[in-house]
Amino acid sequence: MIRVVLYLVVVAAVAFGAVWLADRPGDIVITWPWLDQAWPRHGDIRTGLGIGLIVVIVIALATAFFFWLIAALVRSPGNVAFFLRHRRSARGYQAISRGLIAIGAGDLKAARRLAGEARRYAADEPLALLLAAQTAQLAGNRPAAEIAFRKMADHAETRLLGLHGLFVEAQRSHDAATARAVAEEAVKANPASGWAAQAVLDFRCAEHDWAGALAALDSNMKSGLIDKAAFRRGRAVLLTARALSGGDREQARTDVLDAVKLSPGLVPAAALAGRLLAEAGDTRKAARILEAAWRANPHPDLAETYAHVRPGDSARDRLARVQSLAKQSPGHAEGALAVARAAIDAREFPAARAALAPLAAAPTQRVAEMMAEIEEGDTADIGRAREWRVRAVHAARDPAWTADGFASHKWLPVSPVTGKLDAFQWKVPVAELGPPGPVIEQVAPAPVAAPSVPVPLASAIAAPSTDDAPELDGPAAREDATLPAFLSRQRRPAEAHAAETVIPLVHSPDDPGPEGELAEEPQPEGPAEPDGWWKRAFR
Repeated sequence: MIRVVLYLVVVAAVAFGAVWLADRPGDIVITWPWLDQAWPRHGDIRTGLGIGLIVVIVIALATAFFFWLIAALVRSPGNVAFFLRHRRSARGYQAISRGLIAIGAGDLKAARRLAGEARRYAADEPLALLLAAQTAQLAGNRPAAEIAFRKMADHAETRLLGLHGLFVEAQRSHDAATARAVAEEAVKANPASGWAAQAVLDFRCAEHDWAGALAALDSNMKSGLIDKAAFRRGRAVLLTARALSGGDREQARTDVLDAVKLSPGLVPAAALAGRLLAEAGDTRKAARILEAAWRANPHPDLAETYAHVRPGDSARDRLARVQSLAKQSPGHAEGALAVARAAIDAREFPAARAALAPLAAAPTQRVAEMMAEIEEGDTADIGRAREWRVRAVHAARDPAWTADGFASHKWLPVSPVTGKLDAFQWKVPVAELGPPGPVIEQVAPAPVAAPSVPVPLASAIAAPSTDDAPELDGPAAREDATLPAFLSRQRRPAEAHAAETVIPLVHSPDDPGPEGELAEEPQPEGPAEPDGWWKRAFR
């Protein structure tokens, strides 16, 4: 709208000027001595005002065109060079763009051709180096890729990208020293580089350089790469690792207490703090730390440390202490296991049996082993204890410290597989191996009658039947009498499996079998004739 108004104003001004000149006619006279000499007859040059203005405008335009033409001729070499350079750059960028697309599509032949065009038309462009490096990686030419990444690292614009490429190549070559050096250089160039900061932290943790790892973690926090919660957890893990590494006991106590403040639910930190404080005689503070950690995360290490928090106590005193600890997490399996362990140590077998009663229906390995100890110590029933130990072999596994598929009997600050910090979790080692979605189950075949196990073979598997087993009559009762109680109960739901795995006995013609009777030989028809040595002798 403003442009329209300005246009109308300009048109009105021009029209007003034309009208003003038309209302005021006049002549323009040019008097010059040179004109008298060159044009003596006419003398002065006289013309109208309008024609004079037109002549002035034409002369001005001609002069301007003349100067523009001279300037164009002077600038023409530079313009031609700029046009050729721009055209070359355009072709180079087009080759780079198509080459990166070819790499993404996995077309090695096209990527090589376009990388050559990019090198020919845009050799100094950083993206051309990236295309060359990516093409070399796609072709499996690691030396060429490393050369391209080093060239990229020499340019300020692509320094971090080149260092990242060198880091990846070093990892593929399993060159940990080069990878760490490249990561350290990348952190110096840009502390906010996430991959480099994490790599430096992992390398220092893998080498047990806890002081350096703490410095790297602080740098990551200042750079905004991690949030406050992750920083507190990571620092607590590193302080616990430094305290566990040995050295000064006072420094270890200080580190582990700081770790407990940062993460009260960290089990290794709380257990170590309880032990160190108990050694120093501060049992009350040790108990408070262990109880807080137990409420957040019940764990057998906490229960063990809590039971021995006061040195010199009897086994019954430790049992009472563990029972009070288990009441702070009612219904938790670890509480029942801790009470059972303390009761077994105190030889309070009824209390141990009562604590494990809710878990005996589906026992884990720890439950079955404790039940075997109870049977041996309480009733001295070796058969029942053997039955529980057999069940422990096939029972479900208990939670353990697991990281990246590696199970450890004790907590470690970093994973021995990947070197990742705080990778160990308290869980069942094979829990993550289950299928993520629905499982298509195979239909079981029709039940097949399984042959009974003979009594002489069954007597080798000595195990009494349980008290709560139902009484059976008939063939099933005779079959169960030859097997341990827990085997007979588990065997019925899978009769087809039992038929496939049990090898039936093959009887010889003269062998009646374990339960058979001697078969009568066929007698000839007719009257029986006397037989004996005398008959054979006189025939």
